[in-house]
Amino acid sequence: MSEKTDIGRELDGVLQKPKRQLAMVFDLNKCLGCHTCSISCKRQWTREEGMDNMWWAVVNTMPGKGTPKNWEGMGGGWDEKGEPRPSKIPTRDEFGDAWKFNKEEVFHGGKGKTVYLKPVNTKGEDPDWGPNWDEDEGGGEYPNSHFFYLPRICNHCTHPACLEACPRGAIYKRDEDGVVLINDKQCKGFRFCMEACPYKRIYYNHVRDVTQKCIFCFPRVEKGVAPACARQCPGRLRFVGYLDDENGPIHKLVHKFKVALPLHQEYGTQPNVYYVPPLSPPAVDMHGKVDPSKPRIPTEYLEGLFGPRVKDVLAVLEAEKEKKAKGLPSELMDTLIVYKWPENIFPDFVQDPANL
Repeated sequence: MSEKTDIGRELDGVLQKPKRQLAMVFDLNKCLGCHTCSISCKRQWTREEGMDNMWWAVVNTMPGKGTPKNWEGMGGGWDEKGEPRPSKIPTRDEFGDAWKFNKEEVFHGGKGKTVYLKPVNTKGEDPDWGPNWDEDEGGGEYPNSHFFYLPRICNHCTHPACLEACPRGAIYKRDEDGVVLINDKQCKGFRFCMEACPYKRIYYNHVRDVTQKCIFCFPRVEKGVAPACARQCPGRLRFVGYLDDENGPIHKLVHKFKVALPLHQEYGTQPNVYYVPPLSPPAVDMHGKVDPSKPRIPTEYLEGLFGPRVKDVLAVLEAEKEKKAKGLPSELMDTLIVYKWPENIFPDFVQDPANL
């Protein structure tokens, strides 16, 4: 039996509603841009043949071109009528190729004082793009230059365009937690999923001829361990939990306080990764005079990423922050601060992996 999605798109009955939905909230006011999340994911999941250029968890500097390069202009997802948006498959060069370094020459060739580490891509050429290539460049002009960090993984969408695009039926949403996975025994590397995903968070493994992506660390989750990117995050900005758990931080930030927003909601896939937008200092003029009416990061830019509610969310955050500074109670600030780790940030996944 067919049904309609929240944006009116007819489904063919293949898509199942999970019993529960796992989700993440990233508080962008805490992100250090240290890439510990990326490294922990890389070490755990993408070390096999053909995965050398894969970064399932990336941290992009915004404003910036992102990973893959200019992904926001590649299309995918659904339009306002529920029809697929035209799209393209990002190339390996646009994701950023895996680099090799002349380590042998520098460390073992006796030239350590005269040569230096130099990267080349798989073509033996100087690289001209990579994950977060434009790190810390940002936007704006002096004295109001600005940037912030935007961690990104697969959004494990409620209505994943990748799932509907797969002619092999290799992509599915798990019934128990809504995690979107690719069955690599069924996948034949057609890459329609890469074309359909508007967030371009799916990679192609040219050795195995399959597509691969973030799996929400489901083998860890099943044992009560938080995903590697969340557990290793030194900024403690990655909240993990179920959307329907009214006592959990995810439900509170998304539904109770309504301060966590999806990235590019207009893509129509209903992502289950949410962001607390970044606050910023006020703008200043060339003489250093502060203009409290203008934030350093233009609100219009944030609205382009997180939608029209950004201004309201920032106002709530400022008001609650001021209450806390005056010694008044604020459940929202207490939730964002995370006094007890890991209990307050992913209460269902506090198991220490070292004890398994």
